[in-house]
Amino acid sequence: MHDPMDFRGKVVLVTGGGKGVGRGISRRFLECGAEVVICGRQAPSQLPEHDDRQALFLPCDLRDWEQAVGLIEAIVERYGRLDVLINNAGGAPNADAATASPRFSEAIIRLNLLAPLNLCQLANRVMQTQAEGGAIINICSVSATRPSPGTAAYGAAKAGLLNLTRSLAVEWAPRVRVNAVTAGLIRTEQAELHYGDAAGLARVAATIPLQRLAEPEEIGDSCLYLASPLARYVSGADIGVHGGGERPAFLDAAQAH
Repeated sequence: MHDPMDFRGKVVLVTGGGKGVGRGISRRFLECGAEVVICGRQAPSQLPEHDDRQALFLPCDLRDWEQAVGLIEAIVERYGRLDVLINNAGGAPNADAATASPRFSEAIIRLNLLAPLNLCQLANRVMQTQAEGGAIINICSVSATRPSPGTAAYGAAKAGLLNLTRSLAVEWAPRVRVNAVTAGLIRTEQAELHYGDAAGLARVAATIPLQRLAEPEEIGDSCLYLASPLARYVSGADIGVHGGGERPAFLDAAQAH
């Protein structure tokens, strides 16, 4: 029986795949035999690798349409195909919505919504011509479905990406499946910048039902499933990978003395 997690011969593009969550996703696909391409404005100090195989880095500012076109063309020229696109690149610094400049807000939405939309469109053009089609996975965030104070534009963009996922799944079926992973809090190399020192991380972890932050590779595991034949009837779905979400604050408030 064919191993559904055998990605040998498959080509996977992971945006922002050189660090954080993207690095964890890239590693998991490398472990399963895929040819992995990562992109970003600057090459990482060390490429994701497994055994003697490394990801291929291609420079690209995804906010620039011409560079995005060139990225997909380079992948097809090198490999002749593109089987999986994982739109992982994104993020936002903390900013007060009352004083954030229009230029700042536009930049955040361009990175987190418009760039993935453009890359989806370019990848779809390739995948529609392939006998086996393809799979697109958009990495969303719990900020899309709950208030996102301090990162309002980011939360709004991720909410848009979630809706976009569902719309594209309808438009591009049956050849291309489009799904989302709504990620929760993740332990990356920059986790302490967001959540504080080790004690702060422990306090944050205590608010999560599973009592810990996710590891980047665990987001990768969900992507492996969605890209695999095991998910051949899954499209337009949103998989929450957040450890059970957040315990409602009113429960603790009601029990406080």
